[in-house]
Amino acid sequence: MATQHEKQAFIRHYIDVTGIKEVDMHEVAKMAQSMGWKMPVPKDPLDLLAEQFSQAAREETRQDGKTGQPYRVYHAVKMEGKGQGAFFWVDIDEAPRKHMVKSTRDRREQVIGDMVQLTLDLNHWNRVNPKEQPIILEKDLTPDVNERLAAADGTAEGEEAA
Repeated sequence: MATQHEKQAFIRHYIDVTGIKEVDMHEVAKMAQSMGWKMPVPKDPLDLLAEQFSQAAREETRQDGKTGQPYRVYHAVKMEGKGQGAFFWVDIDEAPRKHMVKSTRDRREQVIGDMVQLTLDLNHWNRVNPKEQPIILEKDLTPDVNERLAAADGTAEGEEAA
């Protein structure tokens, strides 16, 4: 099985060979397969079904009976000592506080990790493109969150909900 580094090097090889800069990973995989790369073993059907159930849980929403606002029904909680991808799911209406605190902390860490990496990416892009107008990332997401919440409840920005 190829390592992540080998796969990354192959992506660069694909770009160098084809000259294509907007990379479709299916095309990269086809080239790799045609060059004799060992194809991955399909996942266990039970694992696939569990992933599908996780996706369904992640997407289910309900409307709050008082506010009418949507909320996610199921929240993932990382299981201790079970490996990186081990989670259980809990219905928010039945979740003890400790599970919601853990789920919230983990999701917040994901957001922070995404913002840190995006900042590093843009710092690099701005540095290697000094003749272009720099891309500035606004890191205070409060106005964006408030705008989306206002749009969800039908009020315009600056108005209060009735």
